[in-house]
Amino acid sequence: MLNDQHKIGSGFGHESTARDVLSGIDLTGKLAVVTGGYSGLGLETTRALAGAGAHVVVPARRKATAEEALDGIDGVEIDELDLADLDSVRTFAERFLASGRDIHIAIDNAGIMACPETRVGPGWEAQFATNHLGHFALINRLWPAIVRGGARVVSVSSRGHSLSEIRWDDVHFEHGYDRWQAYGQAKTANVLFAVHLDAVGRDAGVRAFSLHPGAILTRLVRHLNKQDMLDRGWIDEDGNVIDPTFKTPEQGAATQVWAATSPQLAGRGGLYLEDCEVAEPATAPEGTIAAGVRGYAVDPERAARLWTLSAELTGVDVFATTA
Repeated sequence: MLNDQHKIGSGFGHESTARDVLSGIDLTGKLAVVTGGYSGLGLETTRALAGAGAHVVVPARRKATAEEALDGIDGVEIDELDLADLDSVRTFAERFLASGRDIHIAIDNAGIMACPETRVGPGWEAQFATNHLGHFALINRLWPAIVRGGARVVSVSSRGHSLSEIRWDDVHFEHGYDRWQAYGQAKTANVLFAVHLDAVGRDAGVRAFSLHPGAILTRLVRHLNKQDMLDRGWIDEDGNVIDPTFKTPEQGAATQVWAATSPQLAGRGGLYLEDCEVAEPATAPEGTIAAGVRGYAVDPERAARLWTLSAELTGVDVFATTA
């Protein structure tokens, strides 16, 4: 897969916005599901897709908050979903499938970052459980609607995947917790998920991508204090963003919207994207957060192994009898 990771000359870049990449694209009649589509990048993604004519379903853990944030945006539907609760994932999927509608775009946008050690479900590490396992179960359970719609599935990862491979012997950090390694593992899982989903779904017309949206100050940083961000050179003493590489939320949403809709990606899949382009292989030393994608994150064997592990943990695998 690493051999496929090369730029295609999209014409877009770091400064592009979600509206830029949707210019000339009509999504009338299309249905998109955007997890976390009411805050930060998710909100801008919802706004852009709906503005292009799509009907956007926003599953939300905080439904009242979502209703307030999305008020006034036409073509948006809000439902309840807690990705850290597999029963909630199941009941949301059952409600949606009962509507008989097809899904044309699914964006796994919701996530948490660098949180204190937190356990959910049967004692799972919260970042791996929420960012990866919840989305894994959701896409599997929504599969009938996804395959009918010939959907693109977009898994929002991060350059943070450079911080950790999958810790096969201790995925839930039962032997010492590090919040950044846990985040890195979850983001690697997001990339590997797209690699394997694309491999098993492409014959049915479903393609999958993962991506780094860019660095943006949103609620994702809520577990970091001011000193954390000062130490990283993100902000000044007054809280103003001073890192020139940071994007606005509108720019941060661009790559996932491009992944979900661009005709430039027709016939492609399983790729990791950044700045509205196919990312190149990473060249910086391992453990360093830098541009590009790590080979371990797009390795098909690791992707298949993670899929098997995820199916065992969640009890869900739509391909169990055919893969």
